[in-house]
Amino acid sequence: MENYNNVVLCDHPLVQHKLSLLRDKNTGSKEFRELVNEISMFICYEATRDLPLKDVRIETPLALADAKIISGRKVAFVPIMRAGLGMVDGALALVPAAKVGHVGIYRDKMHDNTATEYYCKLPFDIANREVIIMDLMLATGVSAIKTVEIVKEAGAKNIKFMCLLTCPEGIEAFHEKFPDIEIFCGAIDKGLNDELYIVPGIGDGSDRLFGTK
Repeated sequence: MENYNNVVLCDHPLVQHKLSLLRDKNTGSKEFRELVNEISMFICYEATRDLPLKDVRIETPLALADAKIISGRKVAFVPIMRAGLGMVDGALALVPAAKVGHVGIYRDKMHDNTATEYYCKLPFDIANREVIIMDLMLATGVSAIKTVEIVKEAGAKNIKFMCLLTCPEGIEAFHEKFPDIEIFCGAIDKGLNDELYIVPGIGDGSDRLFGTK
């Protein structure tokens, strides 16, 4: 597999196992949602690895102890609707104090695969937060790029992108526009088919997540 700069592949055995279950066409919506939640938690663990810490002194039941807590940098999760919504609970399980914004993107495959924003609600202090944008897949990169542009316009400076799986086309398109933004993912698949779905992929992630297929 080709090595990509600024791409962190979460190759933990549990992630790979759960991704295999997620890919299975016989996996129903209930189990699909549970797997998305669990995999998102693992990948969020990697995406938050560099959060700064500060030293504090606490009192345990036995003695005083020098310890560490997260310092300064606050987090905002921004799922891309619809599919990104399934990743939020897993991420919030790790960072319950994070704020959540929402961006709705409509990708028009009939007109040069353009992205149109139809909804946006972001935390008022997003400029002071580390922003982790979420989507099930980074395929063409169109929706991800549009969302980064939106959060940058809102003042965000520290941005990461988190997805369950991606492909070379998505990585290259995204990093051509934003080479400095890290991508965190569970798998890098072979590529896109003629209908712009990731292959082997998971199919239409939104439909499988919400049972609308």
